[in-house]
Amino acid sequence: MAKIMVIEDDEIIEEELKNLLENSFYEVVVLKDYKKALEEILQIRPDLILLDINIPFINGKTLLQELRRKSNIPVIMVTSINSETDEALSISYGADDYITKPYNPNILLLRIGAVLKRTHYKENRTILTYKDLEFDMAKGIIKLGSKEIILTKNEMLIFSYLLNHQNKIVTRDELMTILWDNALYINENALTVNISRLRNKLKEIGYDKAIDTRKGIGYILL
Repeated sequence: MAKIMVIEDDEIIEEELKNLLENSFYEVVVLKDYKKALEEILQIRPDLILLDINIPFINGKTLLQELRRKSNIPVIMVTSINSETDEALSISYGADDYITKPYNPNILLLRIGAVLKRTHYKENRTILTYKDLEFDMAKGIIKLGSKEIILTKNEMLIFSYLLNHQNKIVTRDELMTILWDNALYINENALTVNISRLRNKLKEIGYDKAIDTRKGIGYILL
């Protein structure tokens, strides 16, 4: 059972998160002493942290910076600030994902599951294989012998998700949920563009028919 630490100063939201996560079979630890936040995190060593930006005594982004000097514990920033600047800063400071309030509980659970899966592979299985290709998730590189293809973050997420569900159809909604907060509010062309770019890169190393389109449903990695 994964252990998730909730760092949220709004008691109502904190309780909602706690109930949501416990009902989804996660172990939940709620941070209470913000003055000793970093010390408690390092002592408890959760599998993932839900971190609000606006917390007492220390800004969430500052806490994230301090944590990254000592640990790679996955962090999802949860905040009411819907700002591209805050999102960019959070990611640059080392956040693994970012979601704004009010969030859809199901979307939040999907994002938590995706981050836990990605970070699990980073720690325990950084090299995945697809036929005679090597997929180095830590470096974001697909290798065939001495040839290397560099993937963007979105291309990495798509390929790893397809690979984890190889020979099974993955819907467009699934992929858009993994890539963005809410599949309903994203132009579907954005996913099509990312899939096309990934296909072109796979084609460069001889796998031009690796990803098959299932019209009206999604994609499958053959």
